Amino acid sequence: MNSKKVASINKDICVCCGACFQECPMSAISSEGGRFMKVDPSMCVGCGRCAGICPAGCITVSDRKPA
Repeated sequence: MNSKKVASINKDICVCCGACFQECPMSAISSEGGRFMKVDPSMCVGCGRCAGICPAGCITVSDRKPA
């Protein structure tokens, strides 16, 4: 992806409810063994929809680090 932003999930407070997975328009979020959700940065466009719907508040959208 060529976006300037990317989402990240704090796995320590993620409740793995799947709301972010359902909201993501790019299918960039998946479950990590049913314990927490994870973001594929190569697919994330940084739109923030996942952060807006997360009931645990564990998702942040920040500037993408240069490769």
